[in-house]
Amino acid sequence: MKIAMIGTGYVGLVSGVCFSDFGHEVVCVDKDPRKIDMLNRGEVPIYEPGLEDLLAKNVAAGRLTFTLDLAQAVADADAVFIAVGTPTRRGDGHADLTYVMAAAEEIAQAAKDYVVIVTKSTVPVGTNRQVQQVVAKANPGLDFDVASNPEFLREGAAIDDFMKPDRVVVGVQSDRAAEVMSDIYRPLYLRDFPIVITDLESAEMIKYAANAFLATKITFINEIAALCEKVGADIKQVSKGMGMDNRIGNKFLHAGPGYGGSCFPKDTRALARMGQDHAVPMQITETVIKVNDETKRRMVDKLLDMCDGSFNGKTITILGVTFKPNTDDMRDAPSLTIIPSLVGGGARVHVVDPQGRHEGEALLPGVTWNDDPYDAARNADLLVILTEWNEFRALDLTRLAGSMAKARLADLRNIYTAQDARRAGFEAYDSIGRKQLGADGA
Repeated sequence: MKIAMIGTGYVGLVSGVCFSDFGHEVVCVDKDPRKIDMLNRGEVPIYEPGLEDLLAKNVAAGRLTFTLDLAQAVADADAVFIAVGTPTRRGDGHADLTYVMAAAEEIAQAAKDYVVIVTKSTVPVGTNRQVQQVVAKANPGLDFDVASNPEFLREGAAIDDFMKPDRVVVGVQSDRAAEVMSDIYRPLYLRDFPIVITDLESAEMIKYAANAFLATKITFINEIAALCEKVGADIKQVSKGMGMDNRIGNKFLHAGPGYGGSCFPKDTRALARMGQDHAVPMQITETVIKVNDETKRRMVDKLLDMCDGSFNGKTITILGVTFKPNTDDMRDAPSLTIIPSLVGGGARVHVVDPQGRHEGEALLPGVTWNDDPYDAARNADLLVILTEWNEFRALDLTRLAGSMAKARLADLRNIYTAQDARRAGFEAYDSIGRKQLGADGA
């Protein structure tokens, strides 16, 4: 089938490349000449493991191309996917649908024959009906259907998620549109991955409900972790005991400094706003947003305690600034709350991140970037593990402790233990939801 993918951001690019690997003929469209030039050179503007090689493979096979010309890409397409940004609108918490509606209008003007216009972007319930109205108004004679096909890709594991999904959700209004979408996803259907066909509104809601639930699960375990610190329980043991219950499951039960990224913060805010607009307050989701913000601020207090109540004049080394490992994404990362508080408090901050510098330099002014954690930690008063990159999971703790001005470790991802820290010579160790190692070794 011939597919046009409008938008080469994270969702659009991964989806377009993977569809081409299914054997479809895919044209990816973007308005940014710089991105299209990069892609035509075989360079990927985002960091996602395996994406560059898969892109090169399908370009070489002639199934994948990139262009600035939307009209040409859409003209003979069987399906056109809208995968543009839907950022949170300033002031009211709504998802900004400006780019979605602009893309819909351009598609309508360019399409010639029957086409399925598929919303891949995360959009509030009712958006696909609006897209339908925009298209019908822009080209009254066009034969088309609208479909909703929300994405469920984890950054850092997106290709595997696309190729081996838990489910594919498709919202349609007609059998004809369902048939087109089934043909697009036939390679997955033939391997028995579930394809869930619903109405438009249900497909839109599934995305928001799923992300809000996962954000709730993360926030719940972070709140339990805070209580564990007060009562002497170990959050890792608590999480393990909870996760063995099949009704709960062990995923998303890892305590940390709060969720971030491109999806959970934006989607929880949008769901909360939808609830307010329809007089059905999403009280759990609203509380999740509040508690997650408080969790990030609690991390600052934790670090302040380890710095004897003041950041002023302290040298602090941060390992990891992206919101999770295996991505360069900084959106709503806990580091954007924590590091400015350190710098604002007078600390000298050194940062190490395998992929975070590209975006982080603009977002985190006043820090010093290092490539090597051992160089960054030399003469530091505090070492903080903020993102659990594999590079930070097997550090020589003895070497680190021996080079620091004050051997103190704040492990905000629970990679190590107090015993590990004590044996390595750290005088203080703190983590999330577990007993800490104080300066007296207790």
